Amino acid sequence: MYPIKWCASSFPIPIISKELSGQKKFSAVVKRKKILIHSIVFSPDAVSTAYLYNDIARRFKQEGYEVAVLTTTPHYNKVNHELKKQVLTKHWGGLYYTSDFEGIPVTHIYQKKSTNVFLRLLGFVYWHIMSFFLGLFERRVSVILSPSPPLTIGFVNILLGKLKGCKVIYNVQEIYPDILVDHTNLRSKPIIYILKQLERFVYNRSSAVTTIDQVFYDTISTRFDQPEKLHIIPNFVDTSLYRPLAKSEINLDSTLFPDDNRLKVMYAGNIGHAQDWAPLIEVAKRLLGQPIVFFVIGEGVLKEKLEADVEAYDLTNVIVLPYQPRSLMPQLLAYADLQFIFMTKGMDGSGFPSKVYTIMAASKPLLVASGAHTPICRFLKDVGCAQLIDEHSFAKQVVGIERFLLQSDKQQFQDMGAKGRLLIEAQYNKDIVTQSYVSLVDTVLHVNNTAL
Repeated sequence: MYPIKWCASSFPIPIISKELSGQKKFSAVVKRKKILIHSIVFSPDAVSTAYLYNDIARRFKQEGYEVAVLTTTPHYNKVNHELKKQVLTKHWGGLYYTSDFEGIPVTHIYQKKSTNVFLRLLGFVYWHIMSFFLGLFERRVSVILSPSPPLTIGFVNILLGKLKGCKVIYNVQEIYPDILVDHTNLRSKPIIYILKQLERFVYNRSSAVTTIDQVFYDTISTRFDQPEKLHIIPNFVDTSLYRPLAKSEINLDSTLFPDDNRLKVMYAGNIGHAQDWAPLIEVAKRLLGQPIVFFVIGEGVLKEKLEADVEAYDLTNVIVLPYQPRSLMPQLLAYADLQFIFMTKGMDGSGFPSKVYTIMAASKPLLVASGAHTPICRFLKDVGCAQLIDEHSFAKQVVGIERFLLQSDKQQFQDMGAKGRLLIEAQYNKDIVTQSYVSLVDTVLHVNNTAL
């Protein structure tokens, strides 16, 4: 695993060591000020990046910062009970909305999911323009923190930072424009050139940049004029929410989740292009009649295609279900014996599924199909909690998945899962990593004050 250390003049690996974790020594220099979190998703949107930044916002408030959030209206994954808890108030005829998240003021700019490319682009542009102008009205901002995607949010924040005289921290959750260039039909050299120049502009004009993984770090560090600006702060999980559960704590709908002796293999999350569904279909066809059942839970652009394939091949061993409330996720993880993640070739090098942390925190093993040098495989390689299938050949990949499922047993899965939980508790729990964000902001403000 990657060492946990900090080197102020070199390349830092997660910022959770004694120099920065002891941020109290800056208290005489840094007066805790206001942080503006600018993210395309935030509560009550029910997606992983929103949950991540909910916890980051809570931590900054706990540490004495004034916190404000600038985001969109829920549009990725609307959950009715979350919308009822955090009511949005309309302003100026719906030009923007406001809400309260545990005492933190949140400004929402209207967005809506659409299958129409032109409408999506129009909404995207509208969000950028409105967030810029609404950001100007945020008073006394000391630091703006935002995650990618999109890359353009970093550009907006740099403009805001210049006008407001505040620092900007950009968090690279996915590497753009690499994903667009490698995994779409984008072939226009002028557009690619502009995007790459925009990426360098955002990296080099930000006060600091964080990324979540050593592979990401190695990929983008050469794009910095000052590589010392780049830091690794991994993502994290709430270990009090995601934890091992006893069978008596599982209270799921038995018509959807029957209590039987079959091996239960599950995926819960976005059903999209980043995941490779072909191996699942082929393995399920081979294992028909075996005491093995696959659950796919979630929503996404490829859900209808997946359901059509399941129906076409009469795969009674594949159960596709809609998104389930986050409150049920610990029970779903406990119900399954094994969690699978099959990454699409090419896209697997530009992203890291945050669900890996929640699965490990729940003390569950993983079955992963991805390239050997991708972030997910590099992370899991030496932990012992995952079976990694890194074959390039589709046929060999399918054989590897099938063999593992047929030759493994539930006791082996329990032993694997326990190893993952130990690592999460030691390095990737919510308290440790959110403190790293606070420490980084403290450091950025300390450097700024010293310069003054």
